[in-house]
Amino acid sequence: MRDARGGCCVTFLTLLAAAALQPSTPADFRSRLPEDEVIYFLLPDRFDNGDPKNDRGGLKGDRLKTGFDPASKGFYNGGDLKGLTRRLDYLQGLGVTAIWFAPIFKNKPVQGPKGQESAGYHGYWVTDFTSVDPHFGTNAEFKAFVDAAHARGMKVYMDIITNHTADVIKFAECEAAKACPYRSIADYPYQRRGGPGGAAINPGFTGETDRSPENFARLTDPNYAYTISTPKAELKTKVPAWLNDPLLYHNRGDSTFTGESSTMGDFVGLDDLMTENPKVVAGFIDVYGSWIDRFGIDGFRIDTARHVNPEFWQQFAPAMKARAAARGIPNFHIFGEVYDDSGEPGRLAQHTVRDQLPAVLDFAFFATTVKAVARNQPTELFRGLLSQDVLYAKGDATARQLPTFLGNHDAGRFASYVRSENPKASPEELLQRVMLGNVLLFTWRGVPTVYYGDEQGIVGRGGDQDSRQTLFPSKVATYNDDPLLGTDRTTAVENFRTDHPLYRMVAELSAIRRGSEALRRGDARILATEDKPGLLAFSRTSASDRVIVAVNTSTEAITRNIAVPTDVSSLARLSGACPAAVIAPGTIRVTLPAFGHAICRAAN
Repeated sequence: MRDARGGCCVTFLTLLAAAALQPSTPADFRSRLPEDEVIYFLLPDRFDNGDPKNDRGGLKGDRLKTGFDPASKGFYNGGDLKGLTRRLDYLQGLGVTAIWFAPIFKNKPVQGPKGQESAGYHGYWVTDFTSVDPHFGTNAEFKAFVDAAHARGMKVYMDIITNHTADVIKFAECEAAKACPYRSIADYPYQRRGGPGGAAINPGFTGETDRSPENFARLTDPNYAYTISTPKAELKTKVPAWLNDPLLYHNRGDSTFTGESSTMGDFVGLDDLMTENPKVVAGFIDVYGSWIDRFGIDGFRIDTARHVNPEFWQQFAPAMKARAAARGIPNFHIFGEVYDDSGEPGRLAQHTVRDQLPAVLDFAFFATTVKAVARNQPTELFRGLLSQDVLYAKGDATARQLPTFLGNHDAGRFASYVRSENPKASPEELLQRVMLGNVLLFTWRGVPTVYYGDEQGIVGRGGDQDSRQTLFPSKVATYNDDPLLGTDRTTAVENFRTDHPLYRMVAELSAIRRGSEALRRGDARILATEDKPGLLAFSRTSASDRVIVAVNTSTEAITRNIAVPTDVSSLARLSGACPAAVIAPGTIRVTLPAFGHAICRAAN
């Protein structure tokens, strides 16, 4: 095989050696550390449709009743657990060792104002936290999927939510005004109904900062900011039943995502749980512990983690780790979503220190790679990124467990950034830039996380619904008229091609990573950067392995000398244009084509 730049790919012998060095048999997959994995993230509704009979989730009526409309990007398109299970060969061939999928819990099928409705195909509008949504299948089919993945030595990570539920609770004032602005504690204290001049309520309740059961027992009236007017038909729709109690929600209107409202406001109307209440803490520990007990899953990605008070995570995360350990799962991986595309690691790291979350999604890596590879900014940005790993709770040890990614279902696909920032680039250049992003994804410290469909060249036109294409044949017009990279196919046909250049590249990079202790677990050190697009070089070093990586982010070929440790005597090529030897003690010279790379194993 050859890659799209015309250079030789990893040899067959190298691939065999890589597989041999990193065990992945079913018997020992539990022993792998979180940083040993290659994660694949997907939305079950958009991956593969294995059972068309469940497309409507057992519901009858039009799309506003069933949520199903395969021609709309905002409704269920038909993917399910059977489809995911039957594609495990495809994922294993890609080098995936852990599968993370958007929530599969039963959702409110459709919600939103009249004329602006959409469906819960994405999984984040949960009504029943104990059951699989019928659009995706059954609990038994989920168990079959988990068992099938485990039989292949693949881990399973669930996407979970504790911040909110589906939009069920209604407020009289909001329904009348068709708007629900956030009402603060200062303006609408818990101890008065409808503002400081209202009737006295909740005597003795001192506020959410006293998280004792005794204090919350004094909170008996939820109508301090708004008047609850939930329709009778929805009063008992949530499971477990405790979720139907309005006293367990903040009930203060829509968040502005700033200040107090960031953790107490409704996320675009979704019912915001009062996670300060010990009943909510205990309830979610029981709910999610049950998924560990029943199915033996291997980790949680936590949605909207930044919008939950830190004290909740300080109790929840240790409880989940302990529950998993008792089930024989010693390396249970927990990582929170802290959406922040500023590229500033400190905004992420605080949640591993204050909140005591084991890890967070590495949005800073995502933002830096977009800037350097898509937006043609200096490679020096990566020096600043790596230098701030000290901010995470356990420094480098935590940084190695951060899932890194190039794009996702919210931020959009990496290829969409590459195309929008380089409108005059040829399809070949766009593909080269995307490939270079993948090189960084698999060699930088952290846990590489591939967003489904990226390996098939899907581009998209932005984030959210515009980055949620199906891999089975789509009927969505705006998906089907968007050209893919590396192929003349479109999303109107099935896209599970194992010969796509991006699929091949990801598979090869995964094999290299699995075969290198340094790339999985090694310390990272910057060797060279530039104050413009061009050279970025860094090393990954463990006790028994050292790998040197060099990439060229510019549109021109470059030749550069790179300072390396003086005990490096020779280099073995893993991928790209590696020099065979040093040119002097402590110096190697690399020649890289535009958007080229070199991944080299160093020998002493």
